[in-house]
Amino acid sequence: MDLKAVTRRVLTIVATATVATYSLCAMADDKIVIGFSQSTLNHPWRIAQTEGNKKYAASHYPDVKLIVTDGQNNATRQTADVESLMAQGVKVLMISPLTQQALTPVVKQAMDHGIKVVTLDRRVNTPVTVHVGPEDLPIGRQAGELIAKKLNGQGAIIEIGGTAGASVSIDRDKGFREAIAKYPGLRIVAFQNCDFLREQSMKFMEDQIQRFKPGEIKAVYAHDDEMALGAIQALEAAGRLNGIIVVGINGANNAIQSVAEGKLTATFIYPFVAPEGIQTAYKVARGEPVPKDIKLQSTLITKDNAAQYIGKGF
Repeated sequence: MDLKAVTRRVLTIVATATVATYSLCAMADDKIVIGFSQSTLNHPWRIAQTEGNKKYAASHYPDVKLIVTDGQNNATRQTADVESLMAQGVKVLMISPLTQQALTPVVKQAMDHGIKVVTLDRRVNTPVTVHVGPEDLPIGRQAGELIAKKLNGQGAIIEIGGTAGASVSIDRDKGFREAIAKYPGLRIVAFQNCDFLREQSMKFMEDQIQRFKPGEIKAVYAHDDEMALGAIQALEAAGRLNGIIVVGINGANNAIQSVAEGKLTATFIYPFVAPEGIQTAYKVARGEPVPKDIKLQSTLITKDNAAQYIGKGF
């Protein structure tokens, strides 16, 4: 057995033992211990989500001890984070899982040990106490219909995906493909997952600029604004942005500004589940009833309404 496997095994044993005796620990501490396992802090949206929940907890819940971890965009690291939180006796686990399947076993483990689980924005393949977040399938469909309308149902599309295996990436892709499937003249000619990162998207787009001649690319659909803006940077540098439809998701302030300037065609306000995440976790910790699925509303931003949303993103 290698060192990593031994370490994981030790963490699991410690977590199991601690969870089993949690009720005794709780008697000695008046604080409600809530753990927040964040998938990564390498993205502005993730930072906004984390800081929003931390600040709300600090100002509204003096009886809460909130422990935040950073999975550093690594499923193995995030799994270990959750095991560590379990070992610290959390009553509720808030988690935004990096990928759907990889985090399923440890979330199931937490649920099996009586820890309530609140998933934020991304899902796992096992029942949890409650999920809080926007819906990604409808956003993907809206993006597809928007591009289809702008292109009159004809043209080559480049799709830039998020993190492979993340529920948001799966649904944003699925919804988009469902929408454009109704238009035989639309086709996706290139696809790559770029982990929601601008630099990776820019490099991928530079490669596609070399691959396709001017006028061949008609639209770019990116699973988030950072990647959409990276694609725009590459297209602008090559003098190829004019006439290309570019759609992103998340509603970042710089993306909304880009929509207002006519560079980015559209984005979607995608709530970063703060303070809704900690509000829900607190209710769950106190035994208050909550819905199994709390849906947050997204909003389409185009040049027609961008001015009213400037400065209201993150």
